[in-house]
Amino acid sequence: VCVLERQIFDFLGYQWAPILSNFVHIIIVILGLFGTIQYRPRYITGYAVWLVFWVTWNVFVICFYLEAGDLSKVIYHLICLSHQYIINMPPFRG
Repeated sequence: VCVLERQIFDFLGYQWAPILSNFVHIIIVILGLFGTIQYRPRYITGYAVWLVFWVTWNVFVICFYLEAGDLSKVIYHLICLSHQYIINMPPFRG
């Protein structure tokens, strides 16, 4: 229910990546429920792996938006390091 509410609010804005991820999440939840009802171990395992990934991603997003700890500083430094690497990279000679 919460995912569907989030989907509606995402449609109101311009956040298409969350809309696609919510759609994938809904499909995987349906497959997980089907796997549980029909006892398909492959579906249940896939759903368990997806659920761990989904919860981890949501915790990361929550901590990032709430600026918990130094998470935003760490991400900022990683982005700066990647840009410095790209700028200082030798030219491609192929």
